[in-house]
Amino acid sequence: MPEAVRTAIVGTGNRAQLFTEGLAKRDGYEVVALCDPNSVRMAFHNRMLLAAGRHTAHQWPPARFEEMLKVERIGLLVVTSIDATHNQYIEAALRAGVRVISEKPMTTDAVKAQGILDVVEETGGSLSVAYNYRFNPVHRRVCELLAEGAIGDIHSIHFEWLLDVSHGADYFRRWHRDKANSGGLMVHKASHHFDLVNWWLGAEPRIVYGQGQLAFYGPGHRHGYARDYSRVNGSAEAVDDPFALHLARNTTLRELYLEAEAEDGYYRDRNVFAPGVSIEDDMALLVSYDSGATMTYHLTAYSPAEGYRVMFNGSAGRLELHVEESTFTMPHHRVESAKGWVHGDVAAPTAGRTSITLRPLWKPPVDHTVDHDHAGHGGADARVLAALLDDDPTDGADIADARQAALALVTGLAANRSFETGLPVRTADLLKL
Repeated sequence: MPEAVRTAIVGTGNRAQLFTEGLAKRDGYEVVALCDPNSVRMAFHNRMLLAAGRHTAHQWPPARFEEMLKVERIGLLVVTSIDATHNQYIEAALRAGVRVISEKPMTTDAVKAQGILDVVEETGGSLSVAYNYRFNPVHRRVCELLAEGAIGDIHSIHFEWLLDVSHGADYFRRWHRDKANSGGLMVHKASHHFDLVNWWLGAEPRIVYGQGQLAFYGPGHRHGYARDYSRVNGSAEAVDDPFALHLARNTTLRELYLEAEAEDGYYRDRNVFAPGVSIEDDMALLVSYDSGATMTYHLTAYSPAEGYRVMFNGSAGRLELHVEESTFTMPHHRVESAKGWVHGDVAAPTAGRTSITLRPLWKPPVDHTVDHDHAGHGGADARVLAALLDDDPTDGADIADARQAALALVTGLAANRSFETGLPVRTADLLKL
């Protein structure tokens, strides 16, 4: 039996749990090292490894990352750190001959993205980015219908994504609220969506024009909800605030964040209306592709319900995807017993619906809805792990490489530039692809 791949995980926050658990279930991998500035969070992941019957991993600080790669003889690195730090770990690992899997987005700005692309070319190394939405059965069925020519040549797409006041608000509580860390929602969140469109169309974005604003969250937007506190824990004002996230009420969040605060001062439960928000919550784009298609896109992060709609218009008809992930959202203080957490946030208490409708010209509409699991991004999380980690992945052709990850990223980067300048932005002016 071949020796297990010696694996390290850098960044041991909430999302890293997917990889710690997935790796622990696979005999072909051994997590031998964890790297994070906070030893409490690393200890949490080591308890996960022990619970899965695996050995604990050595804990390393980021300042000794390159030493860790050498001493621990790392063969695979999983990058789940703060988005703005991805590039430094990816580049160092590739230069050391280590295979890399990175959470999306690959990085947060054009300079860092170009640096990663250059190192991949220079080293010939292996970098995969976990764009898990490609592995959702619903999205795969849409891709199949479009590739089969169900609506002919695709001329335009309208894509609307709604984040509710539970999930959407969460980006304004944590480190994502600072664009220097996350690149804003056009990079951190919407690169998921831009990757899907690139993949669905088999096309590349060329010109992006957008307008974005901070319309709901942040200081100055009271809406009758804002309370005068900076963070939830220890604040009497936050007790019955519907926007407050009470870390102590969830075991995972308490151990990962509340009990780790003394070591690094990171607060996971910031007031969404407190100062320090530099990202947008309402964004609209117009994107043109090299195929000749155009897309109108809108992301709202303060909706009462959550889900998305994508409409494709073609020479032979129209294809409509409608995914309803929640129909309403309850305040955190009213759902203490709710089961399931999404991105560290309370899962919606209502089940959603999904439909794929083909509307051919001169014919009645046809339903093409497929079964899927609403958990784990529609079952995509489990499938992307299988594709990334198993010897014979059934969906291996759909793993995003560095170039595809950069193409998903560049639409958001161009959007951010357009927000600043008020002008259309050519993607070729940002990245050499």
